Formats: sequence, structure tokens, C-alpha cells
Amino acid sequence: MDNRAEVRDFLTSRRSRITPDQAGLPLYGTNRRVSGLRREEVALLAGVSTDYYTKLERGSLSGVSDSVLDAVAGALHLDEAERTHLLDLARTANAGGRARRAAPKQHLRVGVQRILDSIDAPAYVRNDRMDLLGMNRLGRALMPDLPDPTEGRSNLARYMFLDPRARDFYVEWASVAKDSVAALRIEAGRNPYDRQLTDLVGELSTRSEDFRTWWASHNVKLHRTSTKKMHHPVAGELELTGEALLLPGDPGLTLVTYTVEPATTSFEAIKFLASWAHSSIGAHPSTRT
Repeated sequence: MDNRAEVRDFLTSRRSRITPDQAGLPLYGTNRRVSGLRREEVALLAGVSTDYYTKLERGSLSGVSDSVLDAVAGALHLDEAERTHLLDLARTANAGGRARRAAPKQHLRVGVQRILDSIDAPAYVRNDRMDLLGMNRLGRALMPDLPDPTEGRSNLARYMFLDPRARDFYVEWASVAKDSVAALRIEAGRNPYDRQLTDLVGELSTRSEDFRTWWASHNVKLHRTSTKKMHHPVAGELELTGEALLLPGDPGLTLVTYTVEPATTSFEAIKFLASWAHSSIGAHPSTRT
């Protein structure tokens, strides 16, 4: 991936969404050629020269201090995820060729699989590319259309954009799909030379217009918790809260669990789903990798 192009497009897209009024700047006249802030206005807010900010926005973050990056982030009203992304882009620019390292091979340890098996809720383990490495029995029952992780191409983003059943499964598909793109975008900034991630983005960009459009927006998001509404073919409507838990012993892997509010229709639906899973999936508690 071209880091300079990534920096340029990210900063430009953030600048275009901030109006002078939002930035607390006086608006002189109505004949503005840009929808958001001008470069000189961002430079003023960040306390740097216009020439210096122009250099940054053209993609040159090499050697830029953290204090300047923080000032630019403040001027552009970046949230936590966007600040993280900007720092990741700067780190890559400063690392140069040293950033070109192969992504480590990832697998699901037996101990982690045991944790999955012991959770009395839908749960799975994924990596930062959204590849599924393992699920428990209730997780398989909740998302029956996902390919088995043992088949090697079970990826949440690929399912989201390339399997038409996903649009029926997720009640608010567009919102969930946009979040998936934003999570992949922040991972691309963190690991720009991950060949498997690059291939995945290329595949989805080629085959899905929605993905291609949202990828070009350069929005980023830290995937920690979210509430999703799902339409299950057996259990019906469900509203679940997902919690993403990093696995310290397995860098790059995340355990995701889904829970429901007690005494709700979703709670009863999950109880029914658990019973259905026991009878339909069989006695084996999980899909192993």
C-alpha cells in the first residue's frame, strides 16, 4: 500500500468534513471553494505554517513529532480511532522499509478453544483481518451461514459483502458493514504490508461496489463493543451486544462474545437457539481448528 497516498487521502477527507463554524473560526464571505476547512485554516488551528501543513497533507509524515500530530488531530477534531490511525500512518512513514515484515501465522491454541467451549454464549475468535479461527457451538448456531473456520476462508468481511444472505441476517446491514470496513481500514494503517489483508481489500473492492465506496471514505473505527440486530432463520429476531476481548497471549487475536438483556424476547430466543444447537449440531461442543 502507498503510505503517502493513504496519508494524503485521510487528512484531506478529515479536513473536508469540518466547517469553519465547527472549528470556531469566523466565516468571511460565502464564496468558499472547499466544503470544509482550508489548509491554511488547519495550519492556524494546529499552530504550524501553511507550507508545513501542506507538506503533511501531501503525504509526508516522516520525522513529524508527536506534538505536531496531536495538534493536527485536535485541529481536525479526530476521535480516538482517527488519532490512532494517524499515529499508525506516521509510524509506518518513519519505519520505511523496516515496516515490510510478513504477518505472523496465527492459529487457535487448545487453551483458547477450551475457553470458547466453556462460554455459555455465542462466541468466536478472529484476527484483525476478520478471519475466523474458531467458534463455539452456540456461535455456529447463531451464524450458520458462515463458512466453517476449518475450511480456511471463513472471513466476516467476505461474508458481509459477498454472501447475499448477510443482508437478510443483519437487520441493519449497512451500519454493520460500514463498521467492518472502518475496522479493516484502521488495520490497514497499522499493518500496511500485510499481504493477506491487501489481497482481501482488493477482492472486496473488485467484487462489491458498497465496499469500494465505503473504503474510499477513509473512515476508521476501533472495534470494541457494539449492539447488533439479527434475523435468525430459526430463532427469529435477536438483539445482542458484542464484546471484543483482546487475547494477551495471542497478539492480533480477539475473542468476541454476544450477550443479551435478561427477561427479553432475545433472551428467550437465545435459550431456544441453545436447545436447537444441541440437537442439530450434535454433541461436539465446537468447531475446532
